[in-house]
Amino acid sequence: MSAIERATPAQTTRRLIVLACAVFAVVVAQAQMLMGWGQTPAEFSADSDATLRVAGYAFSIWGLIYVAILAYAVRQALRQTGESLLIHRFGWPSAAAFLGIGWWVVAAAFDWEAATVVLIFASLVVLLLPMLHNAGAIRTLGRTERDRWLVVWPLGLLAGWLTVAAPLNLLTVATGNGALPTVLSPTAWAILAIVVVALVAVGVTASIRMLAYALPIAWGLLGAFVAEQERNGPLAYVALAAAVAVLVGAVILTFRLRPGIERATAD
Repeated sequence: MSAIERATPAQTTRRLIVLACAVFAVVVAQAQMLMGWGQTPAEFSADSDATLRVAGYAFSIWGLIYVAILAYAVRQALRQTGESLLIHRFGWPSAAAFLGIGWWVVAAAFDWEAATVVLIFASLVVLLLPMLHNAGAIRTLGRTERDRWLVVWPLGLLAGWLTVAAPLNLLTVATGNGALPTVLSPTAWAILAIVVVALVAVGVTASIRMLAYALPIAWGLLGAFVAEQERNGPLAYVALAAAVAVLVGAVILTFRLRPGIERATAD
């Protein structure tokens, strides 16, 4: 999926907006941490984590994600970068996702719980839909193509982490407000969330055939295992099993099935 067209003025404007949104997301997060206004994202997540907890160190993945999305945003905004199919189709969705995660930091800082749920799920959905819609184009990317490393990987990392963070956010808010339905026990709700996350991880990876989406999910599930070992052993080992299943499944889908699909496409 090589870039073959020079960006039009309208496309250049969209690219600059994407860059501005990425900078906004990173600056807001750093400003909250350095200036200390409100809760940090980790503190917000720990506030009502009686149902499902993720170890604090797992949130360090945001550093990698921020670097990755800045690399994506800067590269697509460069004048010499052509308007490839993936840059075009992920432009507005990525801008929306960046705005979403930026405003989520603000909402979490001031404990606007309902807003955090809406923002995090919306940010996830606006990335997942174009990712699945363009799965065929993603699968055909060569290993050295820039769109692979500077479009799919940054946005895949973000979407993957949001796949873990969104249900965790929902469980945290529901638990804190006593709104977790009693039809299942809290542990059963946590297990259901883990199973759904793992199934989504494998399903999306089966479609795009890249590790970018699955790796942060496995990382988050491993963080749940570490955090829940002492408090809830059965839940911890469900999280560990899910992390291993996601990682192994993603490796098999990416490296064992991808070559066959490429040959079939070429034929």
